[in-house]
Amino acid sequence: MPYSPESFWIKSAELPTFPSLSIDTEVDAAIVGGGITGITAAYLLAKQGLKVAVIEADRVLNGTTGHTTAKITAQHGLIYDELIQHMGEEKAKQYYEANDDALRFIRQTAKELQIECDITEEDAYMYAVSDEYARKIMKEYEAYQKLGVHSEFSESIPLPLDVKGAVIMKNQGQFHPVNYLKGLVNEITNSGGKIYEQTTAIDIDQTMPKPMIITREGRRVTCKYAIACSHFPFFDGKGFYFTRLHAERSYVLGVRTKQQFPGGMYYSADSPARSLRSTPLKEEKLVLIGGDGHKTGQGTSTTMHYKALEKFGEDILGIEEINYRWSAQDLYTLDKVPYVGPITSNKPNILVATGYRKWGMSNGTAAAKLLSDLVLERENPYQELYSPARFYADPSIKKFLMQNLNVAGHLIEGKIDIADKRIADIGNDEGSVVVINGKRAGCYKDHEGNINLVDTTCTHLGCEVEWNSGDRSWDCPCHGSRFSVQGDVIEGPAKKPLKRVDLN
Repeated sequence: MPYSPESFWIKSAELPTFPSLSIDTEVDAAIVGGGITGITAAYLLAKQGLKVAVIEADRVLNGTTGHTTAKITAQHGLIYDELIQHMGEEKAKQYYEANDDALRFIRQTAKELQIECDITEEDAYMYAVSDEYARKIMKEYEAYQKLGVHSEFSESIPLPLDVKGAVIMKNQGQFHPVNYLKGLVNEITNSGGKIYEQTTAIDIDQTMPKPMIITREGRRVTCKYAIACSHFPFFDGKGFYFTRLHAERSYVLGVRTKQQFPGGMYYSADSPARSLRSTPLKEEKLVLIGGDGHKTGQGTSTTMHYKALEKFGEDILGIEEINYRWSAQDLYTLDKVPYVGPITSNKPNILVATGYRKWGMSNGTAAAKLLSDLVLERENPYQELYSPARFYADPSIKKFLMQNLNVAGHLIEGKIDIADKRIADIGNDEGSVVVINGKRAGCYKDHEGNINLVDTTCTHLGCEVEWNSGDRSWDCPCHGSRFSVQGDVIEGPAKKPLKRVDLN
């Protein structure tokens, strides 16, 4: 197992670097977040002659987009039967069509711009290994038939797995996401668009005639439209997104297998989820084994999730070598459909896109198309479907209550939990909650035994963070904020770092 997490997509791509924002500026559209949604939206708007700027806290494509399994598919787990039940057949069909349109857009764009991104057409298999989920698979297949999805039902799949049934969505796609988006980045800059890295947006000043994005360094970006594509919205605007979203992590191994991978893309309906696809690696195939998702900051040692994927891969294909491992974080909405549109009904010039539920390649592209249409004041058939202002009583009320009870439980648990470890109990390259001067603190010792101490109180809403051994980070179980061993923010919604703790 590789010592440190590293994404194959990022490692195998040569990305340009961009400066941080050093002066105040004004643009037509300011896009916060340099992932698939932000980059695609910037490309579409720049193509129409708008002056655009992309603001990225880290480096472009280094977040969830750079850590995906990169399936471009409208098959998003067991979703369509549920959408029909809760939203109706028309909305369920729109969800399929939006994601199918996104697949076609990516194919067409890659072809038009001649982007080398290993894009291939693959069938997407969702399979069940239990009788319970076989019944759910059949219901999902019946939903496909109602919606006119090009699909098949099968009693077997090409992988050496004893399955109880599978539904196949035909003619889906996969690609190298970073190489694809690198092509769009080039188009943005060639069209005069600006990209600023290492620039963290923290707020929007609404007192001016136009929205004004404020960065951590105090720079200001005035714009006709401010667009939050920052994963968790960097600006809430009284939309209370932290009560309507929850964060989950999932894991990926990039391996060379003993048995030949048969082609296709695979996803298990049963829990814990398992995902497989392959991608070219020189003259061989790198098989991506993903899944084992859980709420951020909750559950067992994160190292065990990698080990579970390793065992699964060994059992079905045999593992010659584990070349890469990485993890990703994504957000879930109350009804499983992303929030895309005005951040609140009275702020039409501040737009948001979030909640892709680990299916960001298609959902993120569909979101970018919708955002660009909103900015250009064009009709989009999916505006109502994705509207952040929507509310479906079933399942939203139940999910809202469960989600926020879960947050309250972890908030209380973290406050009353008494750490029983001391710094002396922590080995090199280990992290844990410890007691210092009678108070809770987070301790990480590096390989040389150097000590990093942080206050474990999350700077978002005060929950207590937990140690993530797999990725060597401090993760908040309430709203998914993540921090480095030094306390710096890795993932929002937190904007401020954890406080450092003095050993003396």
